[in-house]
Amino acid sequence: MSSVVKADIKELDIIVDIDNQVIGNTSRRNDIAKSIELEQCLVVKEDDGIAGFLLYDTNFFGCTFISLIIVSPLKRRKGYASLLINHLESIAPTQKVFSSTNRSNTAMQKVFDLNGFIESGFVDNLDEGDPELIYYKSKSSFQPRRL
Repeated sequence: MSSVVKADIKELDIIVDIDNQVIGNTSRRNDIAKSIELEQCLVVKEDDGIAGFLLYDTNFFGCTFISLIIVSPLKRRKGYASLLINHLESIAPTQKVFSSTNRSNTAMQKVFDLNGFIESGFVDNLDEGDPELIYYKSKSSFQPRRL
């Protein structure tokens, strides 16, 4: 059974370890800790622990912005990213939710598409030769995805 809850600071090491499994370092530890303290970090839990996490804020032009979604490599393709997104949609403090991913990250683009996000533009020059695609979803279009 899976559930999504706000992360607890006691889970910081576990969350950072999952991030490290994906990016190969712990450079985002302070950002993750800050998000937990601000109650802007969600985790998806299953019986044997945390499968993934999501960070968000409301600093993107006053809108909710999903800044990071990470699922443990061993837990991928099980709908955990969608569970995190759906939960955030249910608690989003703003009418609009944005996120982004690199053009090369086709897996994340599919997650956004499956969850009803629409492409809203792009930003060049963040990662050389790999534009950042911006995605958007209006609260009026939020509908929980059945897994």
